[in-house]
Amino acid sequence: MSTGSEAPVIRILTLFPEMVRTVLATSIPGRAERAGLVRYDVVDIRDFAVDKHRTVDDTAYGGGAGMIMMAPPVVEAVEACRGRGEATVILTTPQGATFDEALTLDLLAELENAGELIIVCGHYKGIDERARELVVTREISLGDFVLSGGELPALVIADAVVRRLEGALHNEDSAANDSFSVARGGGLDCPWYTKPPEYRGLTVPEVLLTGHHANIEAWRREQAELRTRERRPDLAGSGDDA
Repeated sequence: MSTGSEAPVIRILTLFPEMVRTVLATSIPGRAERAGLVRYDVVDIRDFAVDKHRTVDDTAYGGGAGMIMMAPPVVEAVEACRGRGEATVILTTPQGATFDEALTLDLLAELENAGELIIVCGHYKGIDERARELVVTREISLGDFVLSGGELPALVIADAVVRRLEGALHNEDSAANDSFSVARGGGLDCPWYTKPPEYRGLTVPEVLLTGHHANIEAWRREQAELRTRERRPDLAGSGDDA
């Protein structure tokens, strides 16, 4: 467990530190840091290059198109910033496990238990396999597509984890009732409405205006189940059709 009152830290190792810092300073991630719920440590991998040109990539042994991130800068960056040996070290890569709510909760527990979480942003064609073998403990992908670098996935992971920290949201029930949450059985959220009650001929469902909370909650559950079946049947409970 993390000791004392020191906030857990998320360390992001990247070739583009300013890009990462800018996003972490905004919205819920920024507010959580200012409230002392989490700390961010953005590490420039180029600081661990071994030549004056701060080189972090090279051509692949055996040939082939594209450049490969070198192992030494990545490994030494992780080793230099890692506060405790049990910290999870994530590599963002298309070859990783697909990120979802269950994985978010796993990482939240790992952050709270170890006191830190390390995310390595991949770049170029790929990363030297020896870096994976030496320091990486988890590999995570956002889905079956390829991005220019791992910064956006790293920020998505950090945001998803931080918003689940106690006190990060003004209303803790908000996260519990999001799409994919355990409270919703892993399904999608229901439709939501706010003022005005009529806009361009479209009106708010009458049940939401009644003030009858039991009926409203029943309507929301029904709509969430319907939306899940229509849009993500793979998330619908297998026993619902019985």
